[in-house]
Amino acid sequence: MSGEMDKPLISRRMVDSDSSLAEAPSEAPKVGILGSGDFARSLATRLVGSGFSVVVGSRNPKRTVGLFPSAAQVTFQEDAVGSPEVIFVAVFREHYSSLCGLSDQLGGKILVDVSNPTEQEHLQHRESNAEYLASLFPTCTVVKAFNVVSAWTLQAGPRDGNRQVPICSDQPEAKRTVSDLAHAMGFTPVDMGSLASAREVEAMPLRLLPGWKVPTILALGLFIFFYVYNFVRDVLQPYVQEGKNKFYKLPLSVVNTTLPCVAYVLLSLVYLPGVLAATLQLWRGTKYRRFPDWLDHWLQHRKQIGLLSFFCASLHAAYSVCLPVRLSYRYDLVNLAIKQVLTNKSHLWVEENVWRMEIYLSLGVLALGTLSLLAVTSLPSIANSLSWREFSFVQSSLGFVALVLSTLHTLTYGWTRAFEESRYKFYLPPTFTLTLLVPCVVILAKSLFLLPCLSRRLAKIRRGWEKDSAVKFTLPTDHPRAQKTSHV
Repeated sequence: MSGEMDKPLISRRMVDSDSSLAEAPSEAPKVGILGSGDFARSLATRLVGSGFSVVVGSRNPKRTVGLFPSAAQVTFQEDAVGSPEVIFVAVFREHYSSLCGLSDQLGGKILVDVSNPTEQEHLQHRESNAEYLASLFPTCTVVKAFNVVSAWTLQAGPRDGNRQVPICSDQPEAKRTVSDLAHAMGFTPVDMGSLASAREVEAMPLRLLPGWKVPTILALGLFIFFYVYNFVRDVLQPYVQEGKNKFYKLPLSVVNTTLPCVAYVLLSLVYLPGVLAATLQLWRGTKYRRFPDWLDHWLQHRKQIGLLSFFCASLHAAYSVCLPVRLSYRYDLVNLAIKQVLTNKSHLWVEENVWRMEIYLSLGVLALGTLSLLAVTSLPSIANSLSWREFSFVQSSLGFVALVLSTLHTLTYGWTRAFEESRYKFYLPPTFTLTLLVPCVVILAKSLFLLPCLSRRLAKIRRGWEKDSAVKFTLPTDHPRAQKTSHV
């Protein structure tokens, strides 16, 4: 929510041309709004479009009337709070006291607080904005709601934003009324309990991508590690031992060598926690014991880790396309041609290397394409259109295929380099050998879980069987299908 603005996000001409916003029926439920800022205008537009009769209270109605839909009545604040039973308070906390003169007219009404504090205000005040508003108007019922919804989402509709609207209040009947109103506007209300939860609800918009902090730090840490490792091997070693200046590789070549390493390891880390969880369940013989906190958090961050893997893989593809454009590449190509002429070689063709490069590039494209499919289906709008079996097949089965393709892509890139002594610069093994460790463990473990002795036991555990239980348990005849649709 922002303060007074001279230019509306939706023009008067747009609103007037929309028949759904033109005139609200006289019998429509009436809702009041105190405030004439950006959020208040968007809220009025959504309410009118949802079939409500809207009355807006402003300190200067003549100046702000042109900013609201023509179906909304814009008047003075004292005239706007008379008839509506539900009134949205769309003003900042410091302006709450200016509404105290309306306490008699507001008595017994439901006040919906939509304000959000800044980070400094959130730390400065012990009580939430909603609790402060309730203390100023003890005869009113205060409900905290709609503070996590942006003005753009209100205008464009919940299909283009988050549908969930956290709601909290001390009066269940008031929460029910506001929940019905949110439903009518196309949102999904989420009951957060009493008004004491308002401080937590107001903290939600202050969090910047809370689920991405750990995955981003992990990806950044891997990038720094592999970048330094590649720098030592590809730039520092030639400079120290051979006197060659290859520092020009730092902006592009070293970065391009680092990105696939990060993407590959991150992709394996998406499926490693599932392997660890399955191993724990097999060892414990039950699914009813909690995983360790670190493993539980790891499982919850798999989506973000996977998307970061796709991001690094996409950057790697883009950087690879740029490699032939570099001047250094052109100089090397010319030098190679001159060297070929001087050595009187008319035909330079190594069959093994040609086949290796063809297979290597093809596997890389297939891996990136499969990873793109995983990234697209992880989007809420796409995931919600899939059944659970379809979503599980894409994220689990195709995800494992992407990991296998990436492993084959890495192996064809390395080929026999791991066994050549000249590749161990400063006694450091080639970078691709390090990246293979975790993915190979995941692939090996998942292959072992396909053995009948382990797969049947794991399927029984996930269907409720316990090792120490005296109850006999028999798998249904179609247990392979049940195993496919179950998950950790």
